[in-house]
Amino acid sequence: MTQAVAGPPAAVPDERLARESPLRRLLRRPEFGALLGAVAVFVFFSLVADAFLQADSFSTVLYASSTFGIMAVGVSLLMIGGEFDLSAGVMVTTAALVATLVSYQLTLNLWVGVAISLVVTLAIGALNGLLYIRTGLPSFIVTLATFFMLAGANLGVTKAVTGNVASDSVRDMDGFESARKVFASDVDVGGVNVKITVFWWLLFVGIATWILLRTRAGNWIFAVGGAAGSARAVGVPVARTKIGLFMGVAFCGWFSGMHLVFAFATVQSGEGVGNEFNYIICAVIGGCLLTGGYGSAIGAAIGAFIFGMVNKGIVYAEWNPDWFRFFLGAMLLIATVVNLIVRRRVERSA
Repeated sequence: MTQAVAGPPAAVPDERLARESPLRRLLRRPEFGALLGAVAVFVFFSLVADAFLQADSFSTVLYASSTFGIMAVGVSLLMIGGEFDLSAGVMVTTAALVATLVSYQLTLNLWVGVAISLVVTLAIGALNGLLYIRTGLPSFIVTLATFFMLAGANLGVTKAVTGNVASDSVRDMDGFESARKVFASDVDVGGVNVKITVFWWLLFVGIATWILLRTRAGNWIFAVGGAAGSARAVGVPVARTKIGLFMGVAFCGWFSGMHLVFAFATVQSGEGVGNEFNYIICAVIGGCLLTGGYGSAIGAAIGAFIFGMVNKGIVYAEWNPDWFRFFLGAMLLIATVVNLIVRRRVERSA
């Protein structure tokens, strides 16, 4: 009687090698919910505001988006890394005041003030990071303290130096026109004036996306935001990464401050208070989790675009601008819920 010989076991396909559909990959993207929200807001204001789609009006929308979007780039990377910076709003004003006060009082070329401002602003960012690392306190507390100190210093130093709550005008100083071309000029695009900050914004988003998706530093950012202890155990430089992220926010704050200087030539010392929450809102609408480890710079850019559309769309629709924050809060809630639903469905079907 012959005995049947069992054949080799059937090969079990490796789920890691399974091909994923383009739709599934799109749904996995953190900015997918924000993209749906942006389309909805765009269609809505296109229907209710006749001027919304006019070229000049839409250029203004892009400009408003860029002024918050530049800061949202740095804030989103920091949030992916698991931290917050509540001093980001007043840091923009601090950077602008340092450049104007130093240049004006010492009669220096404005480019010297710009360089000094960069050094000072990066030092503030590094200090935030070092205090967080050394004390072990939540970044929320550390940067809240920095927020109050910078807000007080902005007002106190400006009044002590100028006798007023605003800096002196630097419009006639050496270097103003050349610096204005870099930070606050208009670019003609098909007969429409587009602020140069729009192009800087897109460039910063591109660089941040490349860092997150194509570099070792990007892997570190996701790792320290998802589980800092585990990341440290496998050799990720957690402290250095976190400090670098705080300095990234500071750099974006410096750039935004320079735009403020060369767009208006004078700086109000009380500006910036409250903007830190707007930057966080842009990042959260764009898919960044408050718990860290998840998000994208592209999503933050879409969040800033939604912010700009709502900001200017209400004006073009001739509604009471007091409703702006209501719409912003509603978009924050809707986008967050959509992101949550999409992510949960993808995880269940994975």
